[in-house]
Amino acid sequence: MTVDSVPDRPEPFWFPHSCTILLPAAAIAPKICRDFVTTVLDLIGFGYLAERAALCTSELVTNAHRYAGGLVHLQFTADRTRVRVSVYDSSPERPRLRLATDDQVGGRGLGLVDAVADSWGITDSRFGLPSKGVWFELHTLRAVA
Repeated sequence: MTVDSVPDRPEPFWFPHSCTILLPAAAIAPKICRDFVTTVLDLIGFGYLAERAALCTSELVTNAHRYAGGLVHLQFTADRTRVRVSVYDSSPERPRLRLATDDQVGGRGLGLVDAVADSWGITDSRFGLPSKGVWFELHTLRAVA
């Protein structure tokens, strides 16, 4: 196979695709998770979703860092029609979508996710631990043949 014949997207047997990352909810966590998600999107042929996914991932992981501490568990799944990123943290507190005033520094994260993602939501605990997950989905613009 020559370089010219390498496909620009994965073969169909790659779907569904799933991967995960677990790391401390440190200040560097949003960047690590953004880079992880955008790299996987490029790898599986959905790089055109990277900008939207990076923004949503950054907001969710930043919330986990700022409000929960502990560990961040990011789960990435993709099939031919959608990409889903779930961010779990150790806090059972469910985030709220709110409108920040012009003079507030924070409070816009979930509003950005709501505006950019095709859908999003909150899940309860995983593995019976007091925790929650916040997820978003992006629909693919084209089906993978």
